[in-house]
Amino acid sequence: MELGLYTFADVDPNAVNKGAEAARRVKDLLEEIELADQVGLDVFGLGEHHRPDYMASSPSTILAAAAVKTKNIRLTSAVTVLSSDDPVRVFQQFATVDLLSGGRAEIMAGRGSFIESFPLFGYDLDDYDTLFAEKLDLLLAVRQNEIVDWSGETRAPMVGQGVYPRPLQDLLPLWIAVGGTPQSVARAGVLGLPLALAIIGGQPHRFAPLFNLYRESAKRAGHDPATLKTSINVHGFIADTTEKAADVFYGPQAEVMNRIGRERGWGPTNRQHFDQSRAPDGAIFLGDPETVAEKIVAHHAIFGNDRFLLQMAIGPMPHAEIMRGIELYGTKVAPLVRKALTQTETAA
Repeated sequence: MELGLYTFADVDPNAVNKGAEAARRVKDLLEEIELADQVGLDVFGLGEHHRPDYMASSPSTILAAAAVKTKNIRLTSAVTVLSSDDPVRVFQQFATVDLLSGGRAEIMAGRGSFIESFPLFGYDLDDYDTLFAEKLDLLLAVRQNEIVDWSGETRAPMVGQGVYPRPLQDLLPLWIAVGGTPQSVARAGVLGLPLALAIIGGQPHRFAPLFNLYRESAKRAGHDPATLKTSINVHGFIADTTEKAADVFYGPQAEVMNRIGRERGWGPTNRQHFDQSRAPDGAIFLGDPETVAEKIVAHHAIFGNDRFLLQMAIGPMPHAEIMRGIELYGTKVAPLVRKALTQTETAA
């Protein structure tokens, strides 16, 4: 199983000098990606947002910078908001990251968890479903073919047009990211594309039927489910002790969840709710290395997932604490998880 990290590159939305705040965050972010590579983690994902509380509106640009600073780690969006972007440009940008990285780029495409990009780029939210379906279809066509013939309702047709550059990888990896909508899960299965499932609340085991739906949909469409990869993407943090991990992570995570909650009408979170969420059956993967490793292994037994991505850099998390968490993830958690999964495979 691949182990990695993802982030939305949170910044202080109330910073007076937003340029200086963004510059600080991008510097710290590149250091975090470099360290993740150095300690042997497999994947780093960066999410696209267009809000004052997140810096990464252009993940491919930052991943291009990371590509020349790293050697082995795979670099992916998490996610690319495909509905409000142009699939040809998305492909070109990530093909360029692929060339810069020596074949380590991926796209994780989704509808996005916020809607700011739709009015920003002149799209109508009433076209939400049509935009994603058509743009995904075009991205698949561009990914598969150098010379593209395509037509749809949401943009001008392509007639025998070439798309360049081509990536180093024969097929640029493309994942579909979902937040729990069964229709989106089934679509990924029908298309035979890898599936990333975001789990940020509730009890993770309740999401297991979605992976069953995904694999069954793939099978009915003629794909071998055994060849299709799955990922779970979660919140969490690793520190030298479980108590420290909880004390460091609670404040930033609660700040973000409450800010978003006020926008969406959720009730406020509190420490009791947080502590329940970090229990063995909760959605937050937090603790000392042994605790986190045990929880990752336990949920792998539930989901059979091929990838696990952890969001530690959330809200105003101190950079030094994130760096220590990444170090522990790569040097302590990852070896424990890999050993446990190897033993399980051997026993089977």
